[in-house]
Formats: sequence, C-alpha cells, structure tokens
Amino acid sequence: MTHWITLLAVEEVAKEGGLFDLDATLPLMAIQFLILALILNATLYKPLGNAIDGRNEYIRSNQLEAQERLSKTEKLAQQYEQDLAGARRQAQTIVAEAQAEAQKIAAQKIAAAQKEAQAQREQAAGEIEQQKQQALSSLEAQVDALSRQMLEKLLGADLVNQR
Repeated sequence: MTHWITLLAVEEVAKEGGLFDLDATLPLMAIQFLILALILNATLYKPLGNAIDGRNEYIRSNQLEAQERLSKTEKLAQQYEQDLAGARRQAQTIVAEAQAEAQKIAAQKIAAAQKEAQAQREQAAGEIEQQKQQALSSLEAQVDALSRQMLEKLLGADLVNQR
C-alpha cells in the first residue's frame, strides 16, 4: 500500500513540472534564506563570535601576563640565589676571619700564660735557691755548733776555747 501512495505522489509531482520547478518561489526562498542568515548572524553568530573572541583575548592576555610574571619570578629567584650565594661567601669569610682572630688571641694568651709560668718557675727557683742557701747556712751553723760541742766533749772546753 505504501508503494501505491509513493506512486501517486510521483505522478502528482510529474504533472506540476517535475522535481525542480523554476518559478517565482525559488527567488523568494533565496531571499528568505538570506534574511534568515542575516537575522541569525545579527542575533546569534556575532554575539557568540564576540564572546568567543573576548574569551580568547582574555586567555591570551592572561597567558602573556602569567609568562611575564613567571619570567619576573625566575629573574627574582635567580637574583635571590645570587644574593644568597654572596651572603654565604661573606658569612664564610667572616667565620674564617673570626677563627683566625680566635686562633691569634688563643696563641697570644698561650704565650702570655707560658711567659707567666716561666716567670713563676724562675721566681720559685729563686725562692728555692734562697731557701736552700738559708738551709745550708743554717746547717753550717748547726754543723759548726755540733762540731764545737763534740770537740768540747772530746777535748774539753778549755782547749777548744783557746783556739
């Protein structure tokens, strides 16, 4: 049955002039298409294109700004690293100078302590020598006294006193 309906529709179209009828409707359809295209262009395509272009420009500007910020931060990071390296070198120099100064002061204090110890040794040796001399002179006096007493006991006090 559908076959018969299609056959009837084809016969009806064949009576009117065929599949493509070139009468006044073709230019009217073309004008309608152009008007529709202009309306769609004005109401839909241009605002949508403007929105897309604006978004693209916003993305481009943000990317450029981000790249500029990134390059600035890289430069700043590099500058800070150089400054940090300089500060480390300076700190190492200061530490080395402080160590050298501490060693110099320690050497001076050691030398002063050695001189003081040497002076104390010499003073102690002098005191010991003085005490030794005193002890020897004291012993000599005691030896003389004991010798005299022994002589007196052995020889008698009269003979020893005559001498």
